[in-house]
Parts: sequence; C-alpha cells; structure tokens
Amino acid sequence: MREKRLTPPAIVKELDKYIIGQKEAKRAVAIALRNRWRRQKLPPRLRDEVAPKNIIMIGSTGIGKTEIARRLAQLAQAPFLKVEASKYTEVGYVGRDVESMVRDLTNIAVHTVRIKMLRKVREMAKKLAQERLLDVLLPLPPRTPSLPGKESDVDNERLRKAERSREILKQKLKNKELEDRLVEIKTQEKSTPMIEIFSAAGVEQMGMSFQDLLGDMLPRHPRETKVSLKEARRIITEEEAQKLIDKDKVIEEAIHRVEDSGILFIDEIDKVASGGGPERADISREGVQRDLLPIVEGTTVATRYGAIKTDHILFIAAGAFHATSPSDLIPELQGRFPIRVELDRLTKDDFRRILTEPKNSLIKQYQALMKTEKINLAFTKTAIEEIASLAYLVNEQTEDIGARRLYTVMEKLLEEISFKASQIGRKSLTIDASYVRAKLKDIVESKDLSRYIL
Repeated sequence: MREKRLTPPAIVKELDKYIIGQKEAKRAVAIALRNRWRRQKLPPRLRDEVAPKNIIMIGSTGIGKTEIARRLAQLAQAPFLKVEASKYTEVGYVGRDVESMVRDLTNIAVHTVRIKMLRKVREMAKKLAQERLLDVLLPLPPRTPSLPGKESDVDNERLRKAERSREILKQKLKNKELEDRLVEIKTQEKSTPMIEIFSAAGVEQMGMSFQDLLGDMLPRHPRETKVSLKEARRIITEEEAQKLIDKDKVIEEAIHRVEDSGILFIDEIDKVASGGGPERADISREGVQRDLLPIVEGTTVATRYGAIKTDHILFIAAGAFHATSPSDLIPELQGRFPIRVELDRLTKDDFRRILTEPKNSLIKQYQALMKTEKINLAFTKTAIEEIASLAYLVNEQTEDIGARRLYTVMEKLLEEISFKASQIGRKSLTIDASYVRAKLKDIVESKDLSRYIL
C-alpha cells in the first residue's frame, strides 16, 4: 500500500521537505521510482524485460545530488549505498574490486532486514529473557525421587513457595528494582583463530568466503561473565531474539530487496570519464568504466549470502563534469544511463530557503543543539538574509561548494556562543543582521581568509 501511494507528485512533495529546488532532478528520480512499482504489476515474462532507467545527475558539489538519492531510498525503504567511482582507480588499471559495491549493498540489506525482524520478536524475546533471569536469580528446587503415582507433600510445598517467591521477584524485575545487582550469566563466545591470507587477486572475495566457511565450523564456547542485571537483561534479550528469527528468511528477503529495489549511487563518475588528462590516466579511467559496465548492464555477483543479480538495481551516477562531459564516457556505459539531469546552481534565495524551510534545516539544528544547554536561540529574518547573502558571496569569490558553504558560515558565526554556551547566564539569545556582519565582516572582505577559513 505504501508503494501504491508513492506517485511521482507525492514523491516530489516528500523530497521538497528536505531539498530546496532541483525540480527536474526530483521529477526524474520520482518517475524512476514509480516505474519500479509499475514493473512489479507486469506479467512475469514482460517484467524481466523492463530495465531500470538509470540516471546521471550533472552539477557542482553541494547542490543536492547525494541528498536527493539518499532521501529517495529512505522514502522507498530501499537498500542504498553511495560509492565514489574515483576510488576504483587507486590501485592503477586493475583498481579495486568493483563488484564489492554490490556485496556492500547486500550486507546493508541483510542488516536492515535483520533489525526489522528483531523488532518484531522483541516482546517475545523480553519474556524469554525474564524467565532466564528468574532461573539465574531463583531457580526452581529439584524434585526428590518418590514412589510411582505418589507426590511428596514436602516437594509440593517447596515448589509452591518457590513459585510465590518467583512471582514476587518477577514483579521486582518488571519494576526494574534490581537493576544494579550483579549476576553471573553464561554467554556464547565464538573462538576465532588468527589466520593470515596471502593472495594477489580477489582478496575481498577470498576473505569473504574464508570467513563464512569458518563461521559455521568454529565451535561456540559458553563463557561465564558477571554483569549488572540491567546489562544481563540486554545480553539475554539479544540472544533470545537472535534465536527467534529465521536466518534463511532474512537472507531471502534481503536478496529480494537488493535485486528489486536496491539503489546504488555512484558519485564522481566524471573522474573516470576520459578527456583532458595524460594517456595513462585515460587508460585507467576507461578500465574502471569497463569494470562498471557489466554491473550496470546486469550481471550476477557472488556474495556471502548467495548470488545477486544486478539487472534491476537502480543506478544513479553523479558528477560535476567541469572538465569533461557525459559524452566522454564510453558509449556502452552512456547507453546504460538514458536519463540525464542538469541540476541548477544555488541562488541567494535558495540559500535563505535552505536555512529555514527543510525539516532538518541548519537553523533548526543549531537551535536544538543550544536547547541542550537551556539556551533559546532565535534568528531574525534580516539575520537569515545576511547569512544567505554572505555565504553566496563567499561562493562567488572562492570555490563554489554549494550549500556546504552554509555549514562553514554558520559554524564560524556561532563559534563563540557554542564555546561559552555552558557559561552563558541568559536563557535567550537573538542573532540579528548586525551580529552576523560583525562576526563575518573581516572574513568576507579578505579573500585569503575566506579561502582558508570558510
């Protein structure tokens, strides 16, 4: 039902709560996400033929490319991973194992599904943990041997007394009256031998397989440890919850999520586009592109949880493309990214809106931080206008780092207040335009200072 409600206008509306502007990019990702829902409604034969419409976002840093992709994944509750294409060139032509991005995405999905299933069994695990704690604190007395068909009156009386005592203790545990009491519990400890692996190729794959092989073979040894009752409850609840979930179902659902709704965000794709650099560097860049190609086209990647098909993973690539353009990518890779969106450069008005409108705006963040020191921090409209103007001006005079400039400006503006917050006697502080100008005037006027400080 949730996916059905995520129509493109609804998706854009949700993204607007966190990202200012960039309407074209929001529309593109909204349509791509909706097409996934549409694909699921198709007959099986046709469903497999419909490929995701991968996207390239073009624009300088700090204008919302990563945030759009991340918020989209949160909205769809889809496994999400951000990687930087340039890191695959670090070791030369061969580079790092490009398939590792799919393995990392699968690990994220398995972890997410496991956490979801643990939440479902949490209440049952708490009940089981309480029974185990009762057995540790006040075990039931053993029965003495008696004649067949005859129960010992002494045994029955001892048992009734023990059960009454356990009920009293159970109530105390429920009321958390014994949290600091030390108890001795047994936990399962897996011994891990120190083994070094020497291999020139496929280190990630080999290490992964070897660890998984040992994981099932290594024995678990019970270990007695003395902890507070509060900590014992946490440990035992976790153990009981792990026993209640079906590991095979966790893996099955995680693989399904990755293959049908996974999102891989490849940043700095322009850094592997050939153009304008030394010949050797171009060869290395093209090598990375050719390594990426089969994954984006659709292949099967071996992971510790099984084979993952990448045919229907949504790939969103992003880059500034200052010295290059998407046409500098190899033609085969270009063809796998049919949608190209150019993001708008942020204006002064955008900076003002970014400061105040999003749910997680910087103004709200700093106000919440100061609230922890019992300081009510307020900003006048003119102060917000001044901050936006100064941030925009510094971007114009130096490197344009987009909305990230607001972080450096705000941090510098509130540095003294943050430092002395615990000593400030006043409970309310108002930041006005004159305060902003006084704190940032010298920095904005000096290009050298703005370059190195902001």
